[in-house]
Amino acid sequence: MSEAVIVPAVLFLVFVAPVWIIFHYITKWRIAKTLSADDEKMLADLWHSAGKMEDRIRQLERILDAEAPNWRSKAS
Repeated sequence: MSEAVIVPAVLFLVFVAPVWIIFHYITKWRIAKTLSADDEKMLADLWHSAGKMEDRIRQLERILDAEAPNWRSKAS
């Protein structure tokens, strides 16, 4: 091969290719960092379930406060 082909090839491999690869993986990393639509739906479902469980716990605590007023001190 002649120097006319070797020099640009070496310059490409030394300067362009590493930058290209770095930006490629940075882009992949940023895409992977965001939530997918399924992840967002699952997170919303979990948030909704947590709210329902919190309401249930509050209701159970109200019942226990009425039925056994000292239950909190016994649990500790």
